[in-house]
Amino acid sequence: MGTMLLLCLAPSLRLLMEALSGLGLGSEAPLWRVLASPRTWLALWHSLYTGVLGMLIALLLGGLFAFAITLTDVRGKGVLMFCFMLPMMIPPQVTALSWLQLFGPASPLLNSLNIAPALGAPQPLHSGEGIALLLGIQSAPLVFLALRTSLVALPRELMEAARISGARPFQVWRHTVLPLTRGGLVAGGAMAFVSNLGNFGIPAMLGIPAGYYVLPTLIYQRMAGFGTGVLAEMAALSMLIGGLALAGVALQQRLLKRSRFGLIGHAGRAHDLSLGRWRGGVEAGLAILLAAVLLAPLLALVVGSLVPAMGVPLTVESATLEAYREMLGRQGVTRRAMRNSLWLAGGAALTLMVVCLPLAYRLQRLPQRWQGLVLSVIELPYALPGVVLAVACILLFVRPLPLVEVSLYGTLWLIFIAYLARFLLVGLKPVTASLAQLDPSLEEAAQLAGAGLWRRLSGIVLPLLAPALFAGGLLVFLIAVNELTVSALLWSAGNETLGVLIYTLDQGGDSVLASAVAVLVVAMVALLMLSLNMMASRLPRGVIPWRD
Repeated sequence: MGTMLLLCLAPSLRLLMEALSGLGLGSEAPLWRVLASPRTWLALWHSLYTGVLGMLIALLLGGLFAFAITLTDVRGKGVLMFCFMLPMMIPPQVTALSWLQLFGPASPLLNSLNIAPALGAPQPLHSGEGIALLLGIQSAPLVFLALRTSLVALPRELMEAARISGARPFQVWRHTVLPLTRGGLVAGGAMAFVSNLGNFGIPAMLGIPAGYYVLPTLIYQRMAGFGTGVLAEMAALSMLIGGLALAGVALQQRLLKRSRFGLIGHAGRAHDLSLGRWRGGVEAGLAILLAAVLLAPLLALVVGSLVPAMGVPLTVESATLEAYREMLGRQGVTRRAMRNSLWLAGGAALTLMVVCLPLAYRLQRLPQRWQGLVLSVIELPYALPGVVLAVACILLFVRPLPLVEVSLYGTLWLIFIAYLARFLLVGLKPVTASLAQLDPSLEEAAQLAGAGLWRRLSGIVLPLLAPALFAGGLLVFLIAVNELTVSALLWSAGNETLGVLIYTLDQGGDSVLASAVAVLVVAMVALLMLSLNMMASRLPRGVIPWRD
């Protein structure tokens, strides 16, 4: 356990040391140079603007779906939840690419429908509002999950009492449900804001071409242009992002304490307020909204992968699979990126599956006070924006390791270590949830029979927790295989990942090939989500977020 805690804590401590270094040098200190730069404050304003606006969009979308699916009698709730959760699992760079393929004069889909804007028309997504829109769609499932948790915990008796008193469904929602679930809205909004603040893929693909920089893309641009020579300044910038993210989390905790209620009744039961004649309209509205934010961009992405070049309409004559043949057969970088991503994601998933069982077992036996401290350390790399963790890992491993004199900088091993630190929490949560449900008498009986610790873990605990371990590993693989925010700063020539490949292909002007790679990525994500769905009956409640 000590090794994993050191892995989670050491990068952040190294980052803090570097950011605060040289404070006695006055205006020459890296921190003061960063704070004195107008570009820092402009990027900070852009981060806050897109983060807050994206949070409001996420609250609108996530709140609408959470209230409709959890409280009403709409049909097809499982399908609606699965489709609504899909954008959160799709990599941000794929989301950005699909929307770029949907709008603008070069859109193959719009050209196929003869409704594309005139050549030379501006791309509407290359703006702060375009970035905020996609950030809101990407983080809306976080609001959905947080609010749905509050709604499920709402006792049905309160709503029944309001209905018996003559209140209509809208009045029940406004005067009973909304005040009691504002804690879920606060939590979801805070998570959406922190997620938006650290997002790299969407602001990079939409903002950099227009010169619209947020803090993560400013760090990327500075690192790409000046290399490790600006590490001290980038550490200061990273601390600025990390401070904003932690401030958002602290504000969430404060607001949650002020909006907490003690509710009495039977929670976790379906509410299913009858919509009556409005049910068909509500179902149609939800379906149209999903089609607009999910199906239309994905359709544009598929169309963009089947044409010979951007701007060419898709017809029987122009349709081609050349991009897929090029990607799978002749592009060595594509095969290398796929191999690297599968190795990194699979290796991280397997390693964390091995680590999480003894770690969760040891964690459960710590005093409550120490449990909270250890969990806070484990959550730190996941709570901080990925670009902050990347800069911290560069600082920690830019020099060769002592004693062995081996350098990890510029290798896949550095990305692998960053993945272990970042996704430890993802793999650990299902295991701790499942371990908490085990009857301790099983292990106590084995201990009385003389079984040692490892015999009890392998013979009793492991077979019972195997589904949760596998689910945690699959979740880690699902998130890591397309990751960009961390690897954007850590990759080097020959060490590309799928997330980096999609981004560099699009920035290099090969959007058709980028679309083909992105289509396969979306297909892989959907298949992995369906695999987790099939395991739902053997897992603790809440492990799979899109399950009812």
